[in-house]
Amino acid sequence: MSEPKTADAQYAIGVDNHLSIDQEGAMVHSDAKNEAVMEAVDHNYEGKPTDEELSTLRRVAGAIPMTAYVLCFVEFCERGSYYSATGVISNFVNRKLPVGGNGYGAPPRGTQQTAGALGLGTVKATAVSQSFKMLVYCLPVIFGYIADTYTGRYKMICWGVAVCGLAHILMIAAGAPGLLANGTAAAPYMISLYVLAIGAAMFKPNVSPTLLDQIKDTKPTVETLDDGEKVIIDPEATTERVVLWFYLLINVGGFLAVPSTYLEKYVGWMVTFTLPLAVYLPLPLVLWWLHKRLTLYPPGGSDLYNCFKVLGICLKKGFFKIGRHGFWDSAKPSVIAASGGNMQVPWNDQFVEDVRRTFQATGMFCFFPIQYINDNGLGIATDALSTMFITNGVPNDLLYNFNSLSIIIMAPVLNYGLYPLLRKYHIKFGPVARITFGLFLSACGGIGYTVLNYYAYKLGPCGDHGSSASCVDAEGVSLVAPISIWWLALPFSIGGISELFVNVPAYGIAYSRAPKNMRGLVTALNLFNTGIAYALGLAFAGLVTDPYLTWVFGGPTIIGFAMSALFWYLFKHIDEEEYLLSTNDDYHLEHQTSTSSIAPEPYNEKSPIDKETKV
Repeated sequence: MSEPKTADAQYAIGVDNHLSIDQEGAMVHSDAKNEAVMEAVDHNYEGKPTDEELSTLRRVAGAIPMTAYVLCFVEFCERGSYYSATGVISNFVNRKLPVGGNGYGAPPRGTQQTAGALGLGTVKATAVSQSFKMLVYCLPVIFGYIADTYTGRYKMICWGVAVCGLAHILMIAAGAPGLLANGTAAAPYMISLYVLAIGAAMFKPNVSPTLLDQIKDTKPTVETLDDGEKVIIDPEATTERVVLWFYLLINVGGFLAVPSTYLEKYVGWMVTFTLPLAVYLPLPLVLWWLHKRLTLYPPGGSDLYNCFKVLGICLKKGFFKIGRHGFWDSAKPSVIAASGGNMQVPWNDQFVEDVRRTFQATGMFCFFPIQYINDNGLGIATDALSTMFITNGVPNDLLYNFNSLSIIIMAPVLNYGLYPLLRKYHIKFGPVARITFGLFLSACGGIGYTVLNYYAYKLGPCGDHGSSASCVDAEGVSLVAPISIWWLALPFSIGGISELFVNVPAYGIAYSRAPKNMRGLVTALNLFNTGIAYALGLAFAGLVTDPYLTWVFGGPTIIGFAMSALFWYLFKHIDEEEYLLSTNDDYHLEHQTSTSSIAPEPYNEKSPIDKETKV
């Protein structure tokens, strides 16, 4: 054969014809390599673009089914209830019941006081907030694995909805004025908070893979539009579009924290916590309506064990090749056979490529904690900063919602403006370039926090103790710097925009680069890195206080700029790849294993009898 082939293609055509391509980087690295991959993995299919069409035709997003939009609404309800409940954690735990307030936690009108309840201080408030959010983003690793292996994603989503509903009811009870007055609100509130963390962790890692399961475009196809233009229906563009809608609805839900901040400021905690429950109530009915209309895949057993077996073989045979081209080849059956080995393995070459891509994705996720810290501050540093400014009746935690507002404004601009324009002119702005730009933007937002905190200390009546509980006048009323709280809108907005460039590509990377039976788990690993950011906030809770806040913001900002450059250097070659969704769910048909990577025959996506099963 004169045409180059990858090792996976060689496995299909026989050991005698084995050829290798010595190219740095990913499997799909150039046009020639892309052709080999497409032939090896997908063979020929109707509408398959030629090499010339891949490089010249405009790429457009494909159709998005109605069920995908309804799932976005499901995410809106869940996130709306979550953020409207958790956006007020800091004030509830940190601040005392305001002097002269209404007894429900709201301060007297016309003062600079903020709502409060437990009065535990910034250090304990940081510990509560960060431990809660750490659980929200770390526990999905467990529940994502369980869903992939045992329960299925839809069932785990429903269980999570039930658990969160219970948490919202307990939270309303914790805001009762009797409990607030006698100091016994802490126990029911903490229980409700951590029950909510468990429910959110059950829901979160499974909803985005279920959403992307509804998208039928898994490989590029050529179509002719009504005006006669030939275009490529690009699965990456389709994924990008639906995830931007998903992320938009997340932040529309997040914007419901705005009425929460006003309710705590002017009404009190019981009504504040009733809002999340009201937003949550449509979820059971919507999920019931969706059940018969969704494309769902039953649990097929996790590929996690085989992933680690592949890694073990590669480490044993090529430890000193870690991070270099060829490290993963030693676990491929074609390479094992070509070397004369008799090792029997329960996977094919493409599965090894999927494992490589999965580990590559998790390596990319490791850079995300610094983006989150620069976006939101370490621990509750931004909460402490917000208490040092003139509010003039504005709730101090209202400004966080500019993060969501900026996303709500910019997501349609990217979805229907910038990204289609770039594709029209064949300008490649791949996931790595977008993430790099997002990391850089978040560091710019960190500069904003640092500068504002510097001037709050410099101009405030209490100097570098402006956020301390002791910064009050003789009547116990808070003293603040002569700076408007609205300045905080700038870094919050920059951080929100940075999320569109970091988190949106991350959802697509987690889904497309994972083996089919590990998509929930890999999505959870993406979320886990946000949990790492919260763990760091918890670990450094003792430093998130006066007089250290300027460096609490400044240190991560410096690190953020450095990590942006390092991320681009390590992963820039991925942008040269053709988007490839793993559909390697039938490798075990020839290589039997107890941890099947395919559903039983009636559910087999590639079955000639029933390509997909709706349950």
